Amino acid sequence: MADTINAQQPRRSSFTQTKPKALRPFNSSEVKILLLENVNEAAVKAFRKEGYQVESHAKALVGDELIEKIRDAHVIGIRSKTKLTKEVLDQAKNLLVIGCFCIGTNQVDLQTAAKNGIAVFNSPFSNSRSVAELVIGEVITLARQLGDRNIEMHQGVWNKVSKTCFEIRGKVLGIVGYGHIGAQLSVLAESMGMTVYFYDVLQIMPLGTAKQTETLEELLSFADFVTLHVPELEETKNMIGEREIMGYMKKGAYLLNNARGTVVQIPALVKGLSSGHLAGAAIDVYPKEPAGNGPHFTDYPDLLSCPNLIMTPHIGGSTEEAQRMIGVEVSTALVKFINEGTSLGAVNFPEIDLRAIREEDAETVRVLYIHRNIPGVLKEINEILADHNVEKQFSDSKGDIAYVMADIANVSEEHILSLYNAITATRANIKTRLLY
Repeated sequence: MADTINAQQPRRSSFTQTKPKALRPFNSSEVKILLLENVNEAAVKAFRKEGYQVESHAKALVGDELIEKIRDAHVIGIRSKTKLTKEVLDQAKNLLVIGCFCIGTNQVDLQTAAKNGIAVFNSPFSNSRSVAELVIGEVITLARQLGDRNIEMHQGVWNKVSKTCFEIRGKVLGIVGYGHIGAQLSVLAESMGMTVYFYDVLQIMPLGTAKQTETLEELLSFADFVTLHVPELEETKNMIGEREIMGYMKKGAYLLNNARGTVVQIPALVKGLSSGHLAGAAIDVYPKEPAGNGPHFTDYPDLLSCPNLIMTPHIGGSTEEAQRMIGVEVSTALVKFINEGTSLGAVNFPEIDLRAIREEDAETVRVLYIHRNIPGVLKEINEILADHNVEKQFSDSKGDIAYVMADIANVSEEHILSLYNAITATRANIKTRLLY
């Protein structure tokens, strides 16, 4: 059984396609992992520890080269540049799972992946500390106008001033979005003597002495620094525009966006800075970002002349520590999905899990049945399993896709093929695996 054998021993499981010709168990050494875009070494080590075959590339792949490489892979790991479109995924007949070793999953056609029985995992929280520390650095840099002084010194200008330069002690930090990043930032800011208020659509227990405001407008009206940490949703697109900046934020306040580029309207930000209503701003994300490094950032020329503006190329989570944590978190999720069928944390898939099968349960088989979410399917699958002792079973659905995990006892090896054939013959079958 994949989840009961020692890590040093070869694991045995059956990976199958949508309409396989035969069921053939094989060792974990035959599991093929394709990693692109310099996925962190922590992930490479985790996969090799399991005995998987690992092929790693430093850059993203595109077109026919990507299709050729993904065709035989059971697992693909990417970051933000590789595009897994419907055309690509439809060619990946052996693919079981996708690991996005980053925060977002916009580079993957999640609907096609789900319809093909492919789970997608990412790492939404592993960079929380890195982003929180960046915000603290930006707050201090803005308060002291360090960015402008640095540019002036590089131009040979000595401009020693103290006017409109401040300590952050005693200032009010307003956090919009009190999730993993917002909460960590709250603790760091309080330790430096700031007073913290936050706004969130949920009622959240604050850390330290932070206080929650009832409305966004209330927070904007008195915060010295406003920092944004919200996901990209329809409700958050263009959340901060001219009305919020010029109408609600107090004169001399600072705005920081390390969330998503669509949250802040760039023309409104430019107006706030050029008019002097905002004392400064920091942005790490943009509505449109270049696909690669180089002199490609040309869409926002008006920003370049704004005073006391820190601009960074989406590096909030770009630290060695964050990338290592992402490597560990995503690889762990992928290994559990391969070896045990666990889908907890999948972004496009029903999330189910069962406790690991014990080592002494030699004749226990775990059925992993991904199927279309239509009426009557559970009746069909349970009729197939009726001749066996079902020890554990869990089913859940998400949209058009459903997932059943069941452990059945006393299944001899000669009966595994007939069991598999019966399950895959059901009218709703997308992809079925048996782990034993």
